[in-house]
Amino acid sequence: MFDIGFSELLLIAVIGLLVLGPERLPTAVRTASLWIGRIRRQFHEIRTEVEREIGADEIRAQLRNEAIMDELRQSREALESSARELRADVAPPATAKATATATADPVSAAPSTAPAVPAPAVAEGGDGKPAPD
Repeated sequence: MFDIGFSELLLIAVIGLLVLGPERLPTAVRTASLWIGRIRRQFHEIRTEVEREIGADEIRAQLRNEAIMDELRQSREALESSARELRADVAPPATAKATATATADPVSAAPSTAPAVPAPAVAEGGDGKPAPD
């Protein structure tokens, strides 16, 4: 965390010894180490709480994603079952006779798409015979 080497620690100890004296230096070191320990514990608690919250958020997101995936799966299954029902309603199972007729005469089975041509008009006389020109 801090880049303090042995020489810096030795310099701080010598200055502390000169300033505080040999009687108060051990209590000052003990007090400083207690404060440093408390600060480290607080940082550790904060870090673990944040990690726990992040983990809880990830779990919540994962559960939400799983719920969405379950809904999608259920919707897909419902859609597939509806499609199967529609296919069954549109194309009912054919008997062998109907299948043979449909394959033997495809023209009559298929609807006619050719336009209807009107018959030529015939001028008739009163007796039902065509009139001479």
